[in-house]
Amino acid sequence: MRILYILLLFACFSYAQPTTIKNSIHKFTVEDINGESFSFESLIGKKVMIVNTASKCGLTPQYKKLEDLYQEYKDQNFIIIGFPSNNFMWQEPGSNEDIKVFCKKNYGVSFPMMSKISVKGKSQHPLYDFLTKKDKNGVKDSSVKWNFQKYLIDENGHLAKVISPRTQPDDPIILDWIKS
Repeated sequence: MRILYILLLFACFSYAQPTTIKNSIHKFTVEDINGESFSFESLIGKKVMIVNTASKCGLTPQYKKLEDLYQEYKDQNFIIIGFPSNNFMWQEPGSNEDIKVFCKKNYGVSFPMMSKISVKGKSQHPLYDFLTKKDKNGVKDSSVKWNFQKYLIDENGHLAKVISPRTQPDDPIILDWIKS
């Protein structure tokens, strides 16, 4: 009887584990803006905002509020990860080095920035494929509407909310989520 109980317990654990990993961003490794490997596994236990960015967009001034938000909450298990993309009207034409210099010089960006990627279309990065498809993230389908769309990820690496590009980083919806 005891062996049956142990086997049943093992079977339940084995079944539940892949679902947790499957629906988590912690399985991804990406390249940062300096060309180094960045493992999302290092974010276990943190709330994460993933945001696609662009340097020549009407929403580009959001970098300032993103940096302010990061500075205020970075010591409270919160991090922002920026992903430059050139998917919307070619508003991020620069190289990774150009983007890095622009962000630092104009907005003092210190939150982690990744290498430029595609957030939609045929060349969509696997991370954004995960973020936008319910069958992969386990929560909802979405599409990246424009630059500065925000994906809020809970401490377990699961999608919690999708926030419109026009919603400012200091909006109460975001602040309440970070503080909860």
